[in-house]
Amino acid sequence: MHEDDFWSVTADAAVVPPAAGPEDTGPDVGRPRHRARTDAAPVRPGLTGPKAVLAPVVTVLTIGLVFVSVFLAAFHTPKAHRLPIAVAASDRSAALFDVRLQRMAPDAFQVERYQDDSAARSAVEHRAAYAAYLDVTGSPRLVYAGANGLAVTAMVTPLGHAAMPGSGKIKVQDILPLSQGDSRGLSTFYASFGLVLAGFLFGQMTYQLAPRLSFRQRMLSLVIFAVVGGLATALIASTIFDAIPGSFMALAGVVTLMAGAVAAGTVLLIRIFGPIGVPLGSIFMLVMGNATSGGVLPPSFLPGWLQPLASVMPAGVGVRAINGLAYFHNDGVADGVTILSAWVVFCFAAVFSLDRIAASTAIVHVAHRGKPSRAGS
Repeated sequence: MHEDDFWSVTADAAVVPPAAGPEDTGPDVGRPRHRARTDAAPVRPGLTGPKAVLAPVVTVLTIGLVFVSVFLAAFHTPKAHRLPIAVAASDRSAALFDVRLQRMAPDAFQVERYQDDSAARSAVEHRAAYAAYLDVTGSPRLVYAGANGLAVTAMVTPLGHAAMPGSGKIKVQDILPLSQGDSRGLSTFYASFGLVLAGFLFGQMTYQLAPRLSFRQRMLSLVIFAVVGGLATALIASTIFDAIPGSFMALAGVVTLMAGAVAAGTVLLIRIFGPIGVPLGSIFMLVMGNATSGGVLPPSFLPGWLQPLASVMPAGVGVRAINGLAYFHNDGVADGVTILSAWVVFCFAAVFSLDRIAASTAIVHVAHRGKPSRAGS
């Protein structure tokens, strides 16, 4: 079969044909007919009766209630879970600091010992710890990274008093402050949320507006969307508003991969489940992805059942990589690029395989229908 014929059959097989109407009855019914390729969606009979009334209500309420449930579960009373705190101090000072932390907030912090001030400080700068208590030279102080957001800052700055309860507060220093263009620390979340939303909408609209696109055309469209979206988002967030510092091209690259991963995931869900893939995409890519992204609060503040998603969902690994580029010496960038690329490659391969299977099935079906019947011979 010629390659163009293969993609034509693939495009037709990927779309459910319209139900037979009165014009499909007669002596020619059942015979294979030529169908011109078009980007217009085939006309399908809509729901009628009680289903037409209830289906939109059930679908939209399901998405809305999942959104309310997940976001309230994650953020209604956020609590830190074993937030790592670096300590460079004598054994006695470190032990006393640990005891006071546990009394102040049981299970909220986890003390990790470091050999010297430099190592503990480096742990904060590379996001291995959220604050560091330094008491090696006899001048105790607490350092933290304001780039982790206002919620973390509000939680770790009182630790200075916990370290020295009897002699007042010690010196507390922000060694990685937020950018001047991002005073609330929410720019990364809003930038990523916008591209995640756009990626979901692309996956939905590519099948609504052009259901008969070939695999190559659909994937080319996805790549164009992701690249343009990544460049435009980096331009707006980094250049125009100066909200996300760091390399422009590196930021654009990460955002491009994140947008492509969400779009490819949505396309795959719709390719597998048809119309049901749209609400599934909104639940998994939008609701679950953004709730666990770490853009509002670090994953350490999430409930235990949500934390694992932060390390695999496109929004979560993308937000960590963006923050790493902006503040934390590229922490999370390598993992983010690897995971996001894996999402794109897997979804592309899965859609390609499904299209080939559908095309092969359609060819066999058409060939079978075209054979003359032996009945009565």
